Amino acid sequence: MATNTRILVINPGSTSTKIAIYQQEKVIFLKTIKHTPEVLRKFDKITDQYAYRKEIIYQELQGADVPVDSIDAVIGRGGLVKPIASGVYRVNEAMRNDLLACKRGEHASNLGALIAYDIAQLLPSADAFIADPVVVDELQPLARLSGHPLFERRSIFHALNQKAIARSHAKSIMKKYEDLDLIVVHLGGGITVGAHQHGKVIDVNQGLDGDGPFSPERSGSLPVGQLLKVAYSGIYSYEKMSEMIVGKGGMMAYLGTNDAYIAQKEARNGDEKYLKVMEGMAYQVAKEIGAMSTVLKGSVDGILITGGIANSKWFCNLIIERVYRIAPVYVYPGQDEMGALADNALLAINGEIEIKEYQ
Repeated sequence: MATNTRILVINPGSTSTKIAIYQQEKVIFLKTIKHTPEVLRKFDKITDQYAYRKEIIYQELQGADVPVDSIDAVIGRGGLVKPIASGVYRVNEAMRNDLLACKRGEHASNLGALIAYDIAQLLPSADAFIADPVVVDELQPLARLSGHPLFERRSIFHALNQKAIARSHAKSIMKKYEDLDLIVVHLGGGITVGAHQHGKVIDVNQGLDGDGPFSPERSGSLPVGQLLKVAYSGIYSYEKMSEMIVGKGGMMAYLGTNDAYIAQKEARNGDEKYLKVMEGMAYQVAKEIGAMSTVLKGSVDGILITGGIANSKWFCNLIIERVYRIAPVYVYPGQDEMGALADNALLAINGEIEIKEYQ
């Protein structure tokens, strides 16, 4: 096993690109590159940003104190590829073609694999990978039923962070992730609650476009009949309706802000409107945890709460007071996507996990 393996991590976001170089588990270079709205408006599609972002990344790497040609692997944030099992995947032509064509939607994370592949080609002996993209799909068959054959429940969730936290928790209690039944809650701009049974997420709410708890900027599940009446009222366009569900739903719709820190501060200062909405969001998260406990037939070894909003002990306690009887609750604030990607790449390079091929 190599002791000085160097891994380049690339994580493109909507307005920034994070890059880091890890030597083993230790980060030795970290940079967040900001992209101004003025620059991004020049591109019609996200994939049009590909060359622009790649060039900036390469410039940053050339200016770093770490020799670029010492990098052993490049791993990018996985984008909207087709549904795949959890794991580390080599970036190949099939994956590149799907991402360039945006077959399953446009998202900044689509650029991660594309840029990783190109940079790896410039290095002496580096491979390019992705790990646990948002489309990881391990749903059991019953979880796919929605109530109508035209609408199948899909697996889109914070797979990278949920899996990383679950594995880290298992290690902390000296057990294997594959031997545990866990409920993992990611609290961020979107909220997803997954039922992890022996290493697989057999059910999870599709928090991206309307399933489960409302969040700082997403509406979550809505009463379908009322939604149809609004949609066909002639008042709102398809784009406006989409914004109600993702972007301007949830806390944003109720309070005019998607900043959970501000909302919590106002709630704790006695503003009844803010308090009601924050308590309502915690209430819905707790209900989803309860639902996932039934998926696991009551066999729950632990409830893990993670994500940015998990930094608020006050908000976490609103959830915990409703679910602590189900199973022990553990709070792991924040998320370390860069570290999780680096860890996955290191495991793959060292042969500790299988490198999968995208078909």
